Amino acid sequence: MSKKQILITGGAGFIGSHLVRHFVHKYPQYLIINLDALTYAGNLESLIDLDGRENYTFVKGDIRDENVVNDVFKEHRISHVIHAAAESHVDRSILDPLSFVKTNVLGTVNLLQVAKSFWQGNYHDHVFYQISTDEVFGALGDTGYFTEETAYDPRSPYSASKASADHFVRAWHHTYGFPTLLSNCSNNYGPNQFPEKLLPLMIRNIIAEKSLPVYGEGQNIRDWLYVLDHVSAIDVIFHKGKVGETYNIGGDNEMRNIDLVYTLCDQMDKALSRDHGTSRRLITFVKDRAGHDFRYAIDAAKIRNELGWFPATPFEQGLQKTINWYLENQSWVDHVNSGEYQTYYEAQYATR
Repeated sequence: MSKKQILITGGAGFIGSHLVRHFVHKYPQYLIINLDALTYAGNLESLIDLDGRENYTFVKGDIRDENVVNDVFKEHRISHVIHAAAESHVDRSILDPLSFVKTNVLGTVNLLQVAKSFWQGNYHDHVFYQISTDEVFGALGDTGYFTEETAYDPRSPYSASKASADHFVRAWHHTYGFPTLLSNCSNNYGPNQFPEKLLPLMIRNIIAEKSLPVYGEGQNIRDWLYVLDHVSAIDVIFHKGKVGETYNIGGDNEMRNIDLVYTLCDQMDKALSRDHGTSRRLITFVKDRAGHDFRYAIDAAKIRNELGWFPATPFEQGLQKTINWYLENQSWVDHVNSGEYQTYYEAQYATR
């Protein structure tokens, strides 16, 4: 494979950190530049094992800052972009929608502009890959699936900001012939996820024997995708996807939220040697989230048929791996909960 200088944005986040590690280890001939602003969800402690790797560079910076992005492109001669940086928590978007507009929309357009200017219309062996979400499609009823042809119908400030960014990416392709790829994924789960998300929050609360808040009656349905399966799909799309195309990535694991929590409770009881049913008694139903979409479900036939990808991790296996990781990495969890993880950059990078 040819030498590539790949900018991965948001590489200190949940999906981004797994993506960075995968590319650094699997493709030693590539230079991986991780650009992350290290906001609350960016955690360099998730990438300690990459410190000192010759094909890995971390840059602290904001994708909204044109000067920062320009400097990264010039210094590292960026040939490819995998854009994973995003504000992504729906609850936060309801409270502070402007932050999502600034990062997810304006930040994406800034990256597109800089890449277009730097590549100067010579798009051979260049790609801008936008990582998006199934939430841009809106909500499904009891039947049906999101396909690549499903019209966008975002229902939250978060999904609206991602939908807007996706439209700009496609506009760059159609207007300028800009080389783009785009994928929409279902709910990710796995190690290193920030504790505001459902599974790590529940795991943490079960360990502490605190209440497990479930929105409404827990009837909302999601398709769950193990994060390393998502990363493998990104890898396949990046190397084999057709420029200008979109690919849906799903886990084939549709589940009601309450059933997910029940399954997690039962596995946690085993892992913690507690009596069966102990954790289920912690479940508390709380007021439903505003505009809570009922069901998401991905039809991943296109990536399966055209690129040969399929999710390799059965849900209960992935869930057990996730539980084991959190139980074995309590110091990581403690650092996140205390905010101490934010000092790692200063200790490791700021004085260099």
